[in-house]
Amino acid sequence: MTEAHRTTGRTGTAAGAVARTVRAVRGTSPRPAWRNWAGNVAVRPARSVAPASAEELAAAVRAAAADGLPVKAAGTGHSFTAAAATEGLLIRPDRLTGIREVDRAAGTVTAAAGTTLKHLNQVLASHGLSLANMGDIMEQTVSGAVSTGTHGTGRDSASVAAQITGFELVTADGSVRTCSASENPEIFAAGRVGLGALGVITSVTFAVEPQFWLAAREEPMSFAQVTAEFDQLVAENEHFEFYWFPHTGNCSTKRNNRSQGPAAPPGRISGWVEDELLSNGLFQVACSMGRAVPAAVPGIAKFSSRALSARTYTDIPYKVFTSPRRVRFVEMEYALPRAAAVEALRELRALVERSDFRVAFPVEVRTAPADDIPLSTASGRDTAYIAVHMYRGTPYRAYFSAAERIMTAHGGRPHWGKLHSRDAAYLSGVYPRFGEFTALRDRLDPRRLFANAYLRRVLGE
Repeated sequence: MTEAHRTTGRTGTAAGAVARTVRAVRGTSPRPAWRNWAGNVAVRPARSVAPASAEELAAAVRAAAADGLPVKAAGTGHSFTAAAATEGLLIRPDRLTGIREVDRAAGTVTAAAGTTLKHLNQVLASHGLSLANMGDIMEQTVSGAVSTGTHGTGRDSASVAAQITGFELVTADGSVRTCSASENPEIFAAGRVGLGALGVITSVTFAVEPQFWLAAREEPMSFAQVTAEFDQLVAENEHFEFYWFPHTGNCSTKRNNRSQGPAAPPGRISGWVEDELLSNGLFQVACSMGRAVPAAVPGIAKFSSRALSARTYTDIPYKVFTSPRRVRFVEMEYALPRAAAVEALRELRALVERSDFRVAFPVEVRTAPADDIPLSTASGRDTAYIAVHMYRGTPYRAYFSAAERIMTAHGGRPHWGKLHSRDAAYLSGVYPRFGEFTALRDRLDPRRLFANAYLRRVLGE
């Protein structure tokens, strides 16, 4: 049985709404600047519009094209790159939200593009359903998350985009296309991680499954042990990840595995202490101190790495996979062949130890199985992710550049939504199906309506 949920609150006829959207697009007043979450990207688009339907969005695209304006769609700004930046027409996600359909028989859910992963997860939970895997934050819109290749960690289950069964796309000619394995299959194959280069996604359909329990086990572990046992830890757990604290030999590990239950969530007080007081409140203070007094960072890192204690708990998936991230930062992440992860991580540790870098943020390590999406960071190979972070406002370029040299020496692929310096010449060498994607882009957007400076760098002209 299909249960449909549609966005409400629209006024007037569909034709009237489309006409109002076109008038808004052709308005003369510039909109306020748009900034991303980290604050490192800001643009002032010529125009901005928040369509409430695919038809309104298509009309906005046609009007912008007629007026010679490039078009980009923004989500909640959780990308650290300028992937969504434009000086032309910025499409905002505010009104293109809501769950369009929950289909139990098909095992799918369809969400409007601007729906946040948080709302999607909450609705799925209310229906006793869940995604198989997800990342560790859920503030992103569904279209932004899949377009940049957002992922969690998993031995067998892959990124958010790999769970897509279909999507709706407005292309450069203003047409609305439904894409799946059986309808527009070539667009579906490539567009699951599309970088916003093929068009503007208006809705996404995900495969879902009956809700299950996840048992989480978090505990400290030494850098020496976790690197020596990395392959075993990945093989023995459905979802394994760890954080290494630079300037120390300490790591924090997390193992998530399906369980028969029952639910045993963290206690209200103990959960607040771990997830809010220590991981956000005190960590914010520590990062602020480290920014003010860089020489104090190694000592702070040693304290921080010992602050979190071992714990176990069991809950529904999204409450185990995700956690609040209130301390703002900038990030670079590379996807490496899984076999190269430990060597690269050891090289990164040696880099920090011999340099004068002061790194207050831990380094995050996750995994994913190979998938078949041309521009997925896990395309065609079992993958390990190494992510480096710096507290917002702290100089990061030298550290990130040095870390990037290590990652690229191992054939690393940068996360599309996180900071990196790679261009099309490099990326075409690490993505065997790169040309397949750019050929499709040439066909769907030959005049580069959806281009911006970031796409010109990573995909070429």
